[in-house]
Amino acid sequence: MGRLKGRTVFMSGGSRGIGLAIAQACAAEGANVAIGAKTAEPHPKLPGTVFTAAEEIEAAGSAHGAKALPLVLDIRDGDAVKAAAEKTAETFGGIDIVVNNASAIQLTNTPATELKRFDLMMSINARGAFTVTQACLPWLLKSDHARVLTLSPPLDFAPQWFQNHAAYSLAKYGMSVLSLGWSAEFAGKIGVNCLWPRTTIDTAAVRNLLGGEAMASVSRTPEIMGDAAVEILTRTVEFSGWFCLDDLVLADAGVTSFEKYSVTPGAKLQLDFFVPNSAPAVEAANGMVGWRAPVL
Repeated sequence: MGRLKGRTVFMSGGSRGIGLAIAQACAAEGANVAIGAKTAEPHPKLPGTVFTAAEEIEAAGSAHGAKALPLVLDIRDGDAVKAAAEKTAETFGGIDIVVNNASAIQLTNTPATELKRFDLMMSINARGAFTVTQACLPWLLKSDHARVLTLSPPLDFAPQWFQNHAAYSLAKYGMSVLSLGWSAEFAGKIGVNCLWPRTTIDTAAVRNLLGGEAMASVSRTPEIMGDAAVEILTRTVEFSGWFCLDDLVLADAGVTSFEKYSVTPGAKLQLDFFVPNSAPAVEAANGMVGWRAPVL
């Protein structure tokens, strides 16, 4: 359809999984995509590199001539992130969209979480989202279609989301808090939202950390997040400050069947972390795409 034709996306991570699916979906709508990720060489347990991802992104966007820019990047290095943003803008003429996708996960309790792992999650998740967004701001503020999308959960503070992995939850919620702040700070200039999956998604992290093939079989495919991301990124700038759930966004866009996203058709799907108990089924959403902080 070309709803993002001529736009430029800067994404952290994205050499595989959800990030790659979002990048491909954006390219299929005509966007050029810069991928800033660490994986330059094949990994024995993780599929894809930043270079193979770029090839897949360009293939997805071939109908529109969309291009991909692979950037070997550690988002913990602020100077390197600034240089990557500058190269992206120089290559494509600007930056219109930022997708904060990169994330580190360790689901350990407080005694079992080493400080170096705590620091890693904070530096990649919360600090990384801040670093990337800040570096891209000069171009976002010049764009007539400025958007920031962060892959982080709704701010539901039920203790169940913290009691077994407080450090990881803090790092992910930090991304959401930043996004909420940006939605107010740049209101009317940049549309800032978060996106989270209702169910587990069949990614390397799910297979390696959460249960292997058995967990993957009760998950959805990354394509649901790609499709939902495009729906958010093509809305007006006034659509901002939302914590969106993937299937609610798609239901609001007219999708009535989600079976095509199931790894195993007909399987009872596993709910993801951080999905509030109040989350409505898509049939009862009535236009609800997620959650928004109340305006006081």
